[in-house]
Amino acid sequence: MNKRASGILLHITSLPSLFGIGDMGPESYRFADFLAEARQSYWQVLPINPTDNTFGNSPYSGPSSYAGNPLLISPEMIKDAGYLCAADMNMETTPKPERVDYGLVTGFKTALLYSAFKNAETHLPGDSGFMEFSRENEHWLEDYALYASVKKILNCSTWRDFPADLRDRDEKSLEFWRDKAGSEVLYHKFLQYIFFSQWSSLKKYANGSGIEIIGDIPYYINYDSSEVWTHPELFKLDEDKNPAFVSGVPPDYFSKTGQLWGNPVYDWEALKATDFEWWIKRIGHNLKLFDYLRLDHFRGFVSYWEVKASEKTALKGRWVDLDAASFFDTLFSHFDKSRFIAEDLGYITPDVNKIIKKYALPGMKILLFAFGNDFPYGSYLPKNFSDKNCVVYTGTHDNNTVLGWWTDDAGKNRKKKFFKYIGGEIDDRDLNWEFVKLAMSSIADTAIIPMQDILGLGADAKMNRPSTKSGNWEWRLTPGCYKDELVTKLKEITEANNRGELSG
Repeated sequence: MNKRASGILLHITSLPSLFGIGDMGPESYRFADFLAEARQSYWQVLPINPTDNTFGNSPYSGPSSYAGNPLLISPEMIKDAGYLCAADMNMETTPKPERVDYGLVTGFKTALLYSAFKNAETHLPGDSGFMEFSRENEHWLEDYALYASVKKILNCSTWRDFPADLRDRDEKSLEFWRDKAGSEVLYHKFLQYIFFSQWSSLKKYANGSGIEIIGDIPYYINYDSSEVWTHPELFKLDEDKNPAFVSGVPPDYFSKTGQLWGNPVYDWEALKATDFEWWIKRIGHNLKLFDYLRLDHFRGFVSYWEVKASEKTALKGRWVDLDAASFFDTLFSHFDKSRFIAEDLGYITPDVNKIIKKYALPGMKILLFAFGNDFPYGSYLPKNFSDKNCVVYTGTHDNNTVLGWWTDDAGKNRKKKFFKYIGGEIDDRDLNWEFVKLAMSSIADTAIIPMQDILGLGADAKMNRPSTKSGNWEWRLTPGCYKDELVTKLKEITEANNRGELSG
């Protein structure tokens, strides 16, 4: 990412669609067209793995780090592929377009996907595309499909509730359940085949339009996941295979008591003994899906916050130091380091900065953080950027929108600092564009703007509220928002700041 360029952050779920949640259908192609028309070079998305209502539908908390989210599959494209007919797509309830109702969406979309599977089931063994996909992804697909199938058949809360021999992955039990759950296993393989076929088509189209896709890989994975069931030895579990320690962060900008995420923490000694094979395969899989990859919670590769599983908050945790150089030396012997972004937000210590500098990784600059107590000397203020090798954002999915921040969070002091920095007061209606211009005009090689800030939306359009468990990940674009004047304005700002050269 060493060219001067810009892009937009918008998750797939936030796209318009007829089915209550954004998907990889026609509107995703329309958004790629919008990016190209406005001379953008990047489309950044959030993780595309499956989500779970139990965990608030967070894309950072799912049952697999390999599988794709079936809710992002486009029914229209399934119909075009011949797996559904018009009658299959009749819906009794039309979802509201403004927010994602995950309960409603999951119910009727699962029914649609199952109908498509039943229409395809007898033909799948002779489908060369499906069979090739299954072979190429066997190393994760077999376990994930079996995990998801047994959970459904036995109505288990987690894999820990599987019959003991299956929980402990006795080979005879695995063979028995693969046979017993054969149709259900095939269903989950079919969903993944359709998902990755649609994703491949969308990425090919975006790349052909000069748009490169930035993905996001969560640092942790869920305890209840195919990966922990498959590789319990790589996590700090007790003798009963329950988490001994869980993840989180100490008190920070987002929470006075820290954040208790609850994921099992890695056994990094066990990972290192395998030359980090598990991480190499996981990251390699993601680099096939994305042109660039944001390493979420980057500081976790240097040291991580470990909390006993019995604790109710993250306060009583401890930092555990890691051999980061060994990991990154191994990682970058397999992959080009220029394809990575370090998410270096939150509590960042000198050892984390040292690793980022050692490998010349671009970190993140958040403009909403630039007008606090460290003004005018803080590192998030554009005039203080010391290196162009960084990615500047107005905000991220975890922040308020620019207008929401201004209205609800900034207060008089931050507003005064902002006006001082830009050289005078402006109308609130121009606030979002002033922040866009600050990002675009900075020395940062890459500027990424959340779509909410392009549209100048308020706090109602916030994507996530850290440390809250409901009401997140629901915001959506309204149809027809790509108006000519919006395209023209974004294009003009982009080109005026020498960021308009398309990559394709």
